[in-house]
Amino acid sequence: MRGDGSGDTGRHWPIRRVFGIVAGAAALFGLVAVLLGTLALTRLGQARTNLLDQIGPAVRTSQQLSAALLDQETGVRGFSLTGSEEFLTPYTSGRAAEEQTVAALRRLEAQGGIPGLASDVDAVEAAAAAWRTGYAEPAIAATRGGAGTPVAAADNGKTLFDDVRAASVKLSTDLEQQRVAARARLDRAAAFVTGVGIAVAVVMAAFLIAASIGLRSAVLRPISRLAGQVRGVVSGDVQQTVEGSGPREIVELGGDVDAMRMHILRELDLLQETNRRLDEQTRDLERSNHDLEQFAYVASHDLQEPLRKVSSFCQLLQRRYGDKLDERADQYIDFAVDGAQRMQRLINDLLAFSRVGRTTSGFVPVALGPLADAAAGQQETLRSEIDGEVVVGELPEVSGDPGLLRQLFANLIGNALKFHREGVSPQVHVTARPVDAPEPGWEITVRDNGIGIEPEYAEKVFVIFQRLHARDVYAGTGIGLALAKKIVEFHGGRIWVDTDPRPEPGTTITFTLPAAAPAGPPSADGSPAAADVASDKESVS
Repeated sequence: MRGDGSGDTGRHWPIRRVFGIVAGAAALFGLVAVLLGTLALTRLGQARTNLLDQIGPAVRTSQQLSAALLDQETGVRGFSLTGSEEFLTPYTSGRAAEEQTVAALRRLEAQGGIPGLASDVDAVEAAAAAWRTGYAEPAIAATRGGAGTPVAAADNGKTLFDDVRAASVKLSTDLEQQRVAARARLDRAAAFVTGVGIAVAVVMAAFLIAASIGLRSAVLRPISRLAGQVRGVVSGDVQQTVEGSGPREIVELGGDVDAMRMHILRELDLLQETNRRLDEQTRDLERSNHDLEQFAYVASHDLQEPLRKVSSFCQLLQRRYGDKLDERADQYIDFAVDGAQRMQRLINDLLAFSRVGRTTSGFVPVALGPLADAAAGQQETLRSEIDGEVVVGELPEVSGDPGLLRQLFANLIGNALKFHREGVSPQVHVTARPVDAPEPGWEITVRDNGIGIEPEYAEKVFVIFQRLHARDVYAGTGIGLALAKKIVEFHGGRIWVDTDPRPEPGTTITFTLPAAAPAGPPSADGSPAAADVASDKESVS
């Protein structure tokens, strides 16, 4: 389901297309930057190699070649003047050095990158060979023959060596010029690398700024606007329309959020209608509770007054006219008195049952040990009549209503004493143990050795007015265990009859109380707890 703005999403680019364009532009920029950088570094490397590995060594070798030729000329001139062979050493070493330097220049020329080197070297070699053939070798031979070197030959040798010197100078000059040119190329290549680096950095910064501005305008700003609208709805302005803008996904998200807002509005309207109905039902319940309280007042006062009169006048009639009535009339009067008294007990028990959880004054810390002893004390007359025994073990302290808990123990202990076996002294044991599941609390057990309860009646005994025995066998209204169940559940616990088979007869009733029960509601009318009133009346049902 989409909001109103989803119908024109075709006009909006999806976010993946926006990011795809940005990523494509970044990839293209990166490729161009790599190509330019590679070209710049290649040019720089070539210029550096040409200068440092070719032209530079050639310049140094040409200088060594010039020195070798000068050594040869010096050696020939010295030998011609002195005739001593040791003066020919520079000539001989110069010839060897010439051969080495020429070979080195030939290798550099073979690598390429030095135009004109071969012709310059050839010119130097030709001039050197002409000088040696036309002057040096004949002069050495003549000196060794003792004839000396003629003046004309010496002048010719000088002319020939000037040619050698000129060729050598031309070689050095050409190499120096090429060295200067290579240096310029190296400088230009370095400048190109620097320019490419600066350009890449500038373009990258501009691209990042443009991409940031574009993404902010195309994605972040629409998301921020949508988030502001959503926050407005969350803060309570549910009437505000939520509309997305920008990329298609944000527009669709805005439509979804607006659809959710409309759904919440419908739910809110439904909830308000439900609350209105609940308010009406609450007011109806309040009126009903008020009527029930009025009924309880009438039941506890106005209805019991006629019953007391019926019972009193029947007893008065029996005492005054007993000698004039027959046995059947006396029996009828007994029936009337017994019925009136049972009706009074039933009304009192119903009042106590209805007030549990409604007119309590709140929970306080309650020590169950003394409270159970007090409840057992209420059954002292019955216990002494049947020679029974009530043993109260160590019981914990819990949070609850003292009157209701005393009524609970009084009902359970009273039932345990009442439903005893003939000829067997009743034994009642009240014990407690801590439990952890389903929540921390206490499990309290009231166990007796009486007539017991069959497993099929384990649930039935807690239903109001349910009796398992005839009224003439065991007296009571059948409301005692139902009242006990309501008290336990009001305190957040549960109660049940233990149906596990035991070797000895009897009944075991177990109930739980939380370790820390929540605070009970205060009395609606400030009256004391119902159990405080009921505890002063007959507690055994």
